[in-house]
Amino acid sequence: MRAETQNLVSEIENSLLLLQQRMDWDTAAHRLEEFNAMVEDPNLWDDPDKAQKLMRDRQALVDAMETYQTIRQDVDDNVELIEMGEMEDDNEVVAEAETALKRLARKAAAKELEALLNGEADGNDTFLEINSGAGGTESCDWASMLARMYVRWAEKKGYKVELQSQTAGEEAGIKSAAYKISGHNAYGWLKSESGVHRLVRISPYDSAARRHTSFSSVWVYPVVDDNIEIEVNPADIRIDTYRSSGAGGQHVNTTDSAVRITHHPTGIVVTSSEKSQHQNRDIAMKALKSRLYQLELEKRNAEINAAHEAKGDAGWGNQIRSYVLQPYQMVKDLRTNVETSDTQGVLDGDLDKFMAATLALNVSGKSRAEAQGED
Repeated sequence: MRAETQNLVSEIENSLLLLQQRMDWDTAAHRLEEFNAMVEDPNLWDDPDKAQKLMRDRQALVDAMETYQTIRQDVDDNVELIEMGEMEDDNEVVAEAETALKRLARKAAAKELEALLNGEADGNDTFLEINSGAGGTESCDWASMLARMYVRWAEKKGYKVELQSQTAGEEAGIKSAAYKISGHNAYGWLKSESGVHRLVRISPYDSAARRHTSFSSVWVYPVVDDNIEIEVNPADIRIDTYRSSGAGGQHVNTTDSAVRITHHPTGIVVTSSEKSQHQNRDIAMKALKSRLYQLELEKRNAEINAAHEAKGDAGWGNQIRSYVLQPYQMVKDLRTNVETSDTQGVLDGDLDKFMAATLALNVSGKSRAEAQGED
């Protein structure tokens, strides 16, 4: 077997080892038997929330076991084909099996990354907030570009995207926007995007066509499940209603329906501007509980906590990623050193390589950017 093929098999074996560890393979069969016994309980659906969680957990285990077993068997089969082909000097069989191993390596690497999304809230839906920073109109425009980038990314993943609130810039772009993004592992993928994002380009608002640097901050926190109890003392919050506006023209919504909730102990402010004031109160309260839950997660996770503390103001010295459009084309993540010259692809939502590298970095404690972030 060629050295290149042996290295490929080793990569797959390493990914399979991680999958084994993440699902605790030695106890997986026993846990599946326990799940099956609980599913057969005639009283299971007396508590629908508990039943749904049980079914999700069971299916996740089934999927993990089947994925591991399928890849394991396919690797063994193709290695055997290569050995037989080499013995019989059948280069066509060897080539087909090597091609199959390359596909398996990509599949195993993707499943390995999914397995890393096993944090307490990684599987949850997520809230994503974008705020313009230093740079005035330039930063407001940059914030709108970031909003478009994340919406494109989420749509490519098949996630549901809901705009919760938005404040327009004075001349262009947006001062801020808040989204709810729903889908499996939405928070797990997006959590690495929290931080300051820096843009360098020739300003379309500068008649002298000078190069400008702009900053906007991104903040990501999980939507808490209804079964996670977060206590909010009514004395700690202030609820304000205010007049919200729609897209403009005859469709402007001029009712006092928007809701803003301020949490005094933490300084957290959340808003919602749907048509119904009752709906806005519910949305804003859920957002507040999610923010408070995120604070608790940070206390338990020193790395995540340090990353958010280091985020600071949206300006020089705090950026996690640079997007350079002039004088050359490059997007570079400053935590993992993953970079690409395909700036338009990134702005169109091609973010997986950056997220994957940061995810692997946070789990392993060292950069695996070159292994997982390069095309």
